[in-house]
Amino acid sequence: MPEGHTLHRLATDLTATFGGQAVSSTSPQGRFDAGASRLDGHVLWRAEAWGKHLLIDFTGVRERVHVHLGIYGSFVIARSDHPVVGQVRWRVASRRAVADLRGPTVCELLEPDAADELIARLGPDPLRPDADPELAWQRITASRAPIATLLMDQRVLSGVGNVYRAELLFRHRVDPDLEGRRLDRGTFAAMWDDLTTLMSAGERTGRIDTVDPEHEPAAMGRDPRVDDHGGEVYVYRRTDQACLVCGTAIRTRVLAGRNLFWCPSCQQGG
Repeated sequence: MPEGHTLHRLATDLTATFGGQAVSSTSPQGRFDAGASRLDGHVLWRAEAWGKHLLIDFTGVRERVHVHLGIYGSFVIARSDHPVVGQVRWRVASRRAVADLRGPTVCELLEPDAADELIARLGPDPLRPDADPELAWQRITASRAPIATLLMDQRVLSGVGNVYRAELLFRHRVDPDLEGRRLDRGTFAAMWDDLTTLMSAGERTGRIDTVDPEHEPAAMGRDPRVDDHGGEVYVYRRTDQACLVCGTAIRTRVLAGRNLFWCPSCQQGG
């Protein structure tokens, strides 16, 4: 599932490509016909991300488009002559470009009040300048749930997915099973700052890199990581491989329905 940095990058690209232009709006697949027709011919004002949710505004239209890509969704921008390929739920088109949405979990029009309620349910998004980390801290410190579970709860932190969860806990040497209420306040503050830095870099580059310079392939004389997620990481999808810091085998197990990766030697704090 795309993590928050992907949605923020997508929002920026959609606004840069279509912002201020009257666009064609269609649903080649047919599953968003009514919504697409409501938007057709209107000016796309802006797209913005709230965690893993995308909200798109059009001038003269009361409703907001709400998109959640889920596990299989994609929203791809291409040249205007790009043909419709596959099951395109929604196509936005200008004279120079098209954007095709395929396979989302959600593509709907929301009334302003409903959009506000959606946003209110989400935890602070580290990539938004208006984010308040205190809200996340309050929800974490009030919970007995493992910190590894809380970091993936979008009501606690918005936009954090499995990769950032695993890497953040490793970088701060936090035991994934530590109860949220037992997390040190200073550790949380450092984790929040680190998360904003890592996710901002991910938004710029389009990949997740979390290793420090001394652990990069050239510095360690090792081969670069090969994985469809890209990027150099410490623990994510490195089961049974040696920890880049201590050499212990990386472990994995399922927690709350998702694979958790960690180093049992390095991650004993919090």
